Amino acid sequence: QVQLVESGGGLVQAGGSLRLSCAVSGFTFANYRMGWFRQAKGKEREFVAGVNWYGTYTYYGRSVKGRFSISRDNAKNLVALQMNSLKPEDTAIYYCAALSGYSNIKTMSEYDYWGRGTQVTVSS
Repeated sequence: QVQLVESGGGLVQAGGSLRLSCAVSGFTFANYRMGWFRQAKGKEREFVAGVNWYGTYTYYGRSVKGRFSISRDNAKNLVALQMNSLKPEDTAIYYCAALSGYSNIKTMSEYDYWGRGTQVTVSS
């Protein structure tokens, strides 16, 4: 059974940091690129960050570049998102997702599997 379980969300003040984790099971993790997306209330889901199979290439959405960092541990089937210098506009539900093949890592519809999400709230 495929499972992606996010954790690490919560309430933080502006300027603070959070580290999200996504634990994966039910498929061969190393064969999938991984991404983080987020969806704020009333807005469309947007790409946050992505990482290739080996963790050697990373990709970021414009609004988080320089503040967020994605990483993966293939031995532990984990992907993480380190979020620094958080802003109120980062408030959203954050989802991790798995992508097979060579599709565009920033395109939500290309992803095969999704987690249920974890809430991040940044207070001003």
